[in-house]
Amino acid sequence: MPDYGFRPVRRDDLPMLAEWLRDPLVAEWWTTPDHQLALVTEDLDNPAMRQLIALHGETPIGYAQHSPAHEWKAPHFHDLPKDAIAIDVFTAPEGQGHGGAWLRALGDLLLREVSLLVIDPSPENLRAIRAYEKAGFAGDTIRLDSEGQPARIMTRLR
Repeated sequence: MPDYGFRPVRRDDLPMLAEWLRDPLVAEWWTTPDHQLALVTEDLDNPAMRQLIALHGETPIGYAQHSPAHEWKAPHFHDLPKDAIAIDVFTAPEGQGHGGAWLRALGDLLLREVSLLVIDPSPENLRAIRAYEKAGFAGDTIRLDSEGQPARIMTRLR
């Protein structure tokens, strides 16, 4: 099994994250890269949001952020348990093909503390959905998120 690890995002990671957000495979779903980077930067000081760099050995291969699912207005998560954790991720160009595996490793760590993880891709983002399924997430319910966009609710239980 490949060696996957995680470390907190640091301010000196922001140029690397900016580059990743501009990658066409990421920018298709994380639109307006400069705005996304501003949100990531803002969340560095938010104690409710945990931001991580996924590593394959020593190589950074992806970004993950997670927080309590009920921390922000998220109507599509209304029926989830109180301890549910919502995750957002993207994979770096160097991590293509590893997304499902490193997300599974992250899920294994998080599920030591909570009963349920949720991720909410666009129903049209089939590449991400396949990776999430490889990571152990399941579900095909479509709900509107806080911006009125359809989101596929995929969960993983302890």
